[in-house]
Amino acid sequence: MEEGQALPEIRKTVTQDQINRYARVSGDGNLIHLDPEFAAQGPFGRIVAHGMLVLAFLSEMLTQAFGRSWLESGRLKVRFRVPVYPGEDVIAFGSITKLTAEGGSRHIQCQVGCRKADGQEVITGEATVVVPEG
Repeated sequence: MEEGQALPEIRKTVTQDQINRYARVSGDGNLIHLDPEFAAQGPFGRIVAHGMLVLAFLSEMLTQAFGRSWLESGRLKVRFRVPVYPGEDVIAFGSITKLTAEGGSRHIQCQVGCRKADGQEVITGEATVVVPEG
């Protein structure tokens, strides 16, 4: 791994079925995610995906890149930029911005985010993870 190295991108299509399932398991039954008529009266004019559902794609990418180290030591600091609607494609992306060796481990800092297929950024932020040397 080296500074500037891209992380493996993950591409997902957000579906209403995913949103419905996420609402059930998360307990977030806000009608803006589930009811088209209610959502039409809201600020986005239609159903939107849960921000945390989209954020999970980012965590999936980081788990692929760093494995168990991400699950044990990963940290995220993100900002939600724009909503994602059912049927939209989202790409999780990132790159390594800083590597530091310390105490037999590598501390890795990354710029990360999710964007729509048209390039519009949905989530932007920073991830850090500690990976054992060797």
